[in-house]
Amino acid sequence: MVNSNNTLDTKATLSDVAFNTSGISLAKPSDFIALMKPRVMSLVVFTAWAGLVLAPGSISLWNGFVSILCIAAGAGASGALNMWYDADIDAEMSRTKKRPLPQGKMHPRAALGFGILVSIASVWMLHIASNFVAALLLAFTIFFYLVIYTIWLKRRTPQNIVIGGAAGAFPPMIGWAAVTGDISLDSVMLFMLIFIWTPPHFWALALYKTIDYEKVGIPMMPNVKGPASTRKQIMFYSLVLFIIAILPIFSGLSGSLYAVCSIPLNIGFVALAFKVWRSKAGEIPEDKTDTSLYAVKSGDRAARNLFAYSIVYLFAIFSVLAAEALLT
Repeated sequence: MVNSNNTLDTKATLSDVAFNTSGISLAKPSDFIALMKPRVMSLVVFTAWAGLVLAPGSISLWNGFVSILCIAAGAGASGALNMWYDADIDAEMSRTKKRPLPQGKMHPRAALGFGILVSIASVWMLHIASNFVAALLLAFTIFFYLVIYTIWLKRRTPQNIVIGGAAGAFPPMIGWAAVTGDISLDSVMLFMLIFIWTPPHFWALALYKTIDYEKVGIPMMPNVKGPASTRKQIMFYSLVLFIIAILPIFSGLSGSLYAVCSIPLNIGFVALAFKVWRSKAGEIPEDKTDTSLYAVKSGDRAARNLFAYSIVYLFAIFSVLAAEALLT
């Protein structure tokens, strides 16, 4: 586990470099945008929009637009708060060291204040644009991502992604609630799609970024249980995902178009997971240098392929669901 004293020291250092001699913040608007993790936000926006489209009932075009904007802002605020808390480990990881706080472009308190302000504004505006249930779900999502995942789970258990993945699974449920004002079995199904997708998606990344996580003391599955166990669990979750992904066909949420498209997409996911399972992804020579992380190129390539495909997969699944709903 990351030492708390090191965390404080790193944050103090970040605080020192983020201000110039006049005490004025060096942050630019682009830094605040980066703070909101725009690439992650794009997936959140899309799945929330799909939930809104799939929901029975109607919402005005303006209120629907504002609702999606609020969900996006809430997701961005979660990202900002996550970067504020994790600035110490972000500075040590190759994947995150170019973020605004590790680069000294922003004072940590600016990131914290920005995250809190946008969180409150997004929840309040969603309540006005849609209803209390959607706003409450958004507030809970922000709380879950910051407190349950970032502060409590991430540095303590290899199950951090499994449990913490719920935060990223709420957006379609929030979009659904923005229209209906409630939570239904179908919206829970959309939640479960992302919830079960998250472990194989992130563990595939963790397999070829093992040293990054080990260096900062984050107990990701490959570091704690070993790469072989992680590969087996990726295979298991991929099979469960296949089952969850075809449930909308039987529940009436989708129809023949989704059936024709989703089954090949899931076969592709399972096939890539099988390749990861049979590979040696994440196996690291004893010297554990950054270079040796990619020594087993075929194995690491299998993990990278699954990670990349998983992103396309989720976009495609929700695209087909939304397209069929719009067409019918």
